[in-house]
Amino acid sequence: MLTRLKVSGFKNLVDVDVRFGPFTCIAGANGVGKSNLFDAIRFLSALADRPLIEAALSVRDESGRTGDVRSLFHRIGNTYANSMSFEAEMIIPAEGIDDLGQQAQATITFVRYTLELEYRHEDNLRMAGALEITKEELVHINLVDAHNHLLFRHKLDWRKTAVKGKGRRGSPFISTEKKAEGAIIRLHQDGGTSGRPRDLPAANLPRTVLSATNAAESPTALLTRREMQSWQLLQLEPSALRKPDEFTASPRLGSDGSHLAATLYYLARLRQASPQKGSPDEAIMTRMYGQVANRLSELIDDVQSVWVERDERRELLTLFVQARDGTAHPARALSDGTLRFLALSVIELDPETKGLLCFEEPENGIHPERIPAMLKLLQDIAVDPTLETDVDNPLRQVIINTHSPAVVAQVPDDSLLVAELKETVHHRNRFKRLAFTCLPDTWREHEGDSAPVSKGKLLAYLNPYDTDQMREENISAQQPPASGRRRRVMDRPDLQMLLKDYQIG
Repeated sequence: MLTRLKVSGFKNLVDVDVRFGPFTCIAGANGVGKSNLFDAIRFLSALADRPLIEAALSVRDESGRTGDVRSLFHRIGNTYANSMSFEAEMIIPAEGIDDLGQQAQATITFVRYTLELEYRHEDNLRMAGALEITKEELVHINLVDAHNHLLFRHKLDWRKTAVKGKGRRGSPFISTEKKAEGAIIRLHQDGGTSGRPRDLPAANLPRTVLSATNAAESPTALLTRREMQSWQLLQLEPSALRKPDEFTASPRLGSDGSHLAATLYYLARLRQASPQKGSPDEAIMTRMYGQVANRLSELIDDVQSVWVERDERRELLTLFVQARDGTAHPARALSDGTLRFLALSVIELDPETKGLLCFEEPENGIHPERIPAMLKLLQDIAVDPTLETDVDNPLRQVIINTHSPAVVAQVPDDSLLVAELKETVHHRNRFKRLAFTCLPDTWREHEGDSAPVSKGKLLAYLNPYDTDQMREENISAQQPPASGRRRRVMDRPDLQMLLKDYQIG
């Protein structure tokens, strides 16, 4: 779970410092670069898994293409910055396995990872240029300090199950020492200062030290790597969602929505109490399919059941949705919005899906009346910070971006960040950078990490909603939210007055 991210020198992200809760909505106009924050997260995730150049080329540039590493650096006119930096605070899994199947157990599950990269010109035929690590660090955050870092509203029981540690540690897991001949990256053993660190010259590293860790040498670093590898951008493609799956297909939903049928079928089998080999318990599988159907009915009234058909002759798994009139529709006949909602419903029920999910413009393909149901599902996917983490409440996080007024009005007010371009002058250079602001009287403003957004900026998102409509929906500014329900943006009394003045004018 990514709780804080600092970025500077990456695209138009300069001196950005953003905190995240279980669910975050980033709103901004087209073209401001709000997707660049997702790109920074994807880049960090790729750096934990691939060589530096491959990770850089996996991130799109402003034109949507890849091929030039330099395009990832901040640019003023035709001049590019020479360096970029990242600092990420995160809660990592308590245990896991490395690439060789060795078990790993973290010394502590709350860590801070820092990475600085420089662009290096090369005179050979490699047009993409090169990246060099100038600093890489991984340190723990003390358990007693956790409440000072986890600023979103949460219960102590949740924090105790999410943030764990054993013993005390004085040394970092990864550190950097600057020497005359260049930086040295040190990988320390989890045993603390007693183990001898491994020194690696930074200039010769083709990949981050974190990306090459294993369970035997540094299990905490390995589990930090696993956490970052789990960060993904969901780009649900209708063509991928519609395809049937072979029996041998992966039982994990792809970031594009592929293997939807195989994933749902696997989850239904997984929920069986004691299935006989080759003879699934149909009653248990039906209950699992029923949970998905109930979720889907929140979006589409005309849904009776959902199931995956197993075709033994062709060895294919095909997802079906049956309407209330008895008509069965295969996935290839379903609408884009229905398929996207189905995919998210499966993600919610999959205990193996953990980490961070970024989702761009979830309102696409969804009728405005159904957007509240979509947002509720996205928030239900994220971990509930009022309950202990377990198999039914996995440590999962959702960040969405949008420019839709219908989405902004409906999200909880403390989950909203507004992305806008702000003019900045640095070393006599004037440029626009991406900045994030929050609503006043929320935990983000109280901690001083994010400036409050001007109400005029919010008016563009909220003016489609009139007070008569809100009254019909029983959303009165004087009526407090029901117990346990977070206040939506359009419920705020300060914005109600603004909307009234706007409509009178």
